Amino acid sequence: MLTLLALSCALAAPPTPRQAIAQVLTAQTAAWNRGDIPGFMAGYWHSDSLVFIGKKGLTYGWQPTLTNYRRSYPDARQMGQLDFSQLRITPLGPEVAQVIGHWHLARPGVAAGDAQGQFLLIFRKLNGQWVIVADHTS
Repeated sequence: MLTLLALSCALAAPPTPRQAIAQVLTAQTAAWNRGDIPGFMAGYWHSDSLVFIGKKGLTYGWQPTLTNYRRSYPDARQMGQLDFSQLRITPLGPEVAQVIGHWHLARPGVAAGDAQGQFLLIFRKLNGQWVIVADHTS
């Protein structure tokens, strides 16, 4: 009986920050790979204070970031298939973490070809959810 109780408590334990953040990144990858940019954006802080730093400079806000993604990737073919690798998830406190990694878009048949680069994400736990509050992608 005690073993069963211990097992049920272990199964009900909330994910660690690293696990929760990895789940966000997994959900983002799945959304991207089905051509769902709004679903991908669900991993970002839905706020005017979101900051995205990319090749074209700074973008502030969730909506402008969504608009930029839609402009840069107008269809599923241009979006390709995303994968993240070399992930390093580092908690910086109980409600903040950084993630460093590599991204790759496989885009066979697209004139621009595959794309890849590095990223640094800052996650915060807001209202019980881990979200990206800052993204520097190159």
